[in-house]
Amino acid sequence: MEKEKLWNTNYIKVMATNFTLFFAFYLLTPLLPLYLSETYNASKDMIGLVLSGYTMVAILIRPFSGFLVDSFPRKKVLLVCLFVCFLFFGSYLIAGSLMLFAVIRTLHGGPFGACTVANSTMAIDVLPASRRNEGIGFYGISNNLASAVAPTVAIFIYHYVNDFDVLFWLAFIVAGLGLISAATLKVTPKPVETKKRKLSLDRFFLLRGWFLALNMCFFGFCWGVLSNYLAIYGKERLGITSGTGTFFMILSAGLILSRLWGNKTLREGKLTHNAMEGIILSTIGYITFIAYPSMTGYYITAALIGLGNGHIWPAFQNMIIAVAKHNERGTANSTILTSWDLGIGLGVLLGGVIAEYFGYTTIFCMIAAVHVVGLVAFLGFTKNKFKKLIHHESHELNE
Repeated sequence: MEKEKLWNTNYIKVMATNFTLFFAFYLLTPLLPLYLSETYNASKDMIGLVLSGYTMVAILIRPFSGFLVDSFPRKKVLLVCLFVCFLFFGSYLIAGSLMLFAVIRTLHGGPFGACTVANSTMAIDVLPASRRNEGIGFYGISNNLASAVAPTVAIFIYHYVNDFDVLFWLAFIVAGLGLISAATLKVTPKPVETKKRKLSLDRFFLLRGWFLALNMCFFGFCWGVLSNYLAIYGKERLGITSGTGTFFMILSAGLILSRLWGNKTLREGKLTHNAMEGIILSTIGYITFIAYPSMTGYYITAALIGLGNGHIWPAFQNMIIAVAKHNERGTANSTILTSWDLGIGLGVLLGGVIAEYFGYTTIFCMIAAVHVVGLVAFLGFTKNKFKKLIHHESHELNE
């Protein structure tokens, strides 16, 4: 029997849309603290407040995004979200005060969060059922690649032109290309439910996938601490002042290689196996970071955590989609994305408080412990709960 085509035109366009969305986002992210400091003379506390609002709004909007994606034509929802996101990228060019910039940046988290849910759900729709697991695995490469390349491009451009407006214009144009790519999608509209379902929590959060969401929070927490406090810890504990960029380049390379490497097990449907490999690799990475405080350990950690998370993400996303009904794919996507972001938010918040009183070494020891707890939770509960739920549902379908 001939395999169904994975790389169909619609799937490539969805991948391109995702790449442009994250490329535009990561063009600005690494330099926004510098922009706020230089342009508006903002304090460190104010910079943190302005930038954290984006994540908070993205977290709040995602459950409603899943509801919209499951309740209305998905392409229309995607195009509306992308268009609003595109407008917000352009709005940075007209922000004339710190207050206006803070409002624009905070509100921008809404359409960005909605776009990630709508586009990843569209990717699931355009994939042939027999290639869905590996297709979701490949899908993440587009934002991994963007997160690896865009910051380097941004820093290179700013170094030569020393003008933030150039970056804002470039992000605006790239976001526009993503909108155009999505507009050319040729998809058969999925039937929208005409029968009114009672509004309940399950319309906004996939209750059947609560155990996957909770487990994902542990890993998001660790990622939040690592991504936000790595540079400070590296400087204070290891004396590394210019290696953060290299760390994240290695980490991104690990993410991409891991998705390619895990493709075979995803295609075979070995989701829990893929997840377990990733969790173990990441756990070893976080422990190495603390146990081997040196330049070598620093970069080995980047590779291990990148390889690990590249396994964890597609496995968990496939698992939560597997326990969802066909008309709940948007809700399933928003649930796993929200749990990850919630974990990151808690990591950033608690990490700062704990580091303030006990130091950065303590917080990095803590995330190694938290990741171990996540591993134990997966092996002792999540994996078995998932298999039991899938077995039960397949048994019901066969009756």
